[in-house]
Amino acid sequence: MLLEDAGLGPETPGDRALAFPCRNAPVEALLVRADDVPEYVQDGVVDCGITGVDIVRESGAEVTEIVPLGFGACTLEAAVPEESAVQSVDDLDGARVATSFPRLARQLLPPTIELVDVHGSVELAPRLGLADAIVDLVSSGSTLRTNGLRSVGRLLDSEAVLIGPPQPREDALQLASVFRSVVDARGARYLMLNAPESALARICELVPGSRAPSVLPLAEPGMVAVHSVVPAAEIWRLLPALEAAGASSILLVPVERMLA
Repeated sequence: MLLEDAGLGPETPGDRALAFPCRNAPVEALLVRADDVPEYVQDGVVDCGITGVDIVRESGAEVTEIVPLGFGACTLEAAVPEESAVQSVDDLDGARVATSFPRLARQLLPPTIELVDVHGSVELAPRLGLADAIVDLVSSGSTLRTNGLRSVGRLLDSEAVLIGPPQPREDALQLASVFRSVVDARGARYLMLNAPESALARICELVPGSRAPSVLPLAEPGMVAVHSVVPAAEIWRLLPALEAAGASSILLVPVERMLA
């Protein structure tokens, strides 16, 4: 979806190949396992790659996180059974911890923990007597609750990220700029409205855009049009306030690309 929104989908629509040229730009995309991306970038097999922050940090690869991509958000958390006396990460001193993230667990937990390397169904480790706690990725937390576990600490925030070598090539930085424009646009809406000039000061106070809105005179005397880019998350609060201030003909449209 990110490639499509950036205008870099497969040159041939519906192409299911694992390697394909992108339309509109001299870019070739490779579809590989997320776990392999840091090593491919580090070894120079590709110029840049997309994977999760958790995977990058766990791999220890010598790469640079160029730009966050705004999807795949999750957290790496330590969790224990509901009945456990452990209340914080510090209380895991000397505990057996099951995880598929041994490097991060070793870095972020007390140094005296005993690691149990587990791949898949990590949540079952305490029930099976393999460990006192786990370290795993958490999205909504429902999987923890279903398995009788509770979080005792957030260790790392993760999301999809574009990575490159320590000194990224210029074309990788250009691609990062394109992706950033798409990511920023997803969180924004273009606002247009009409209002009496007498309400303009109040409306400009309400509009949360990063810069002053554009104000255009209308054919009707005493009326102006106001245009601005606003955060999508603010719309639920903004629209009633604008109406109360005297705005009319309010229109919100998606933004395809945005460069600050």
